[in-house]
Amino acid sequence: MYKVRVKQKGQVTVPVRIREKMKLDEGTLLEVEERPEGILLKPLPELKSGKPVGKKEYDRIIGELDRLRSDEWR
Repeated sequence: MYKVRVKQKGQVTVPVRIREKMKLDEGTLLEVEERPEGILLKPLPELKSGKPVGKKEYDRIIGELDRLRSDEWR
């Protein structure tokens, strides 16, 4: 078991042994789930390219990403 300290903005460092075992590279997206016994971090599957979208859908996607980023850094 490892102990980590919560830093400014809620940041924690995942120990290197766990990062290597779970193949968590810089930029890996994690899902954060609240559980009665604590917090679960789950790696999300790697993003794959999809079908091309039009400008309207592209703008909607970018807007949603911007909203998620701003929520994340509060």
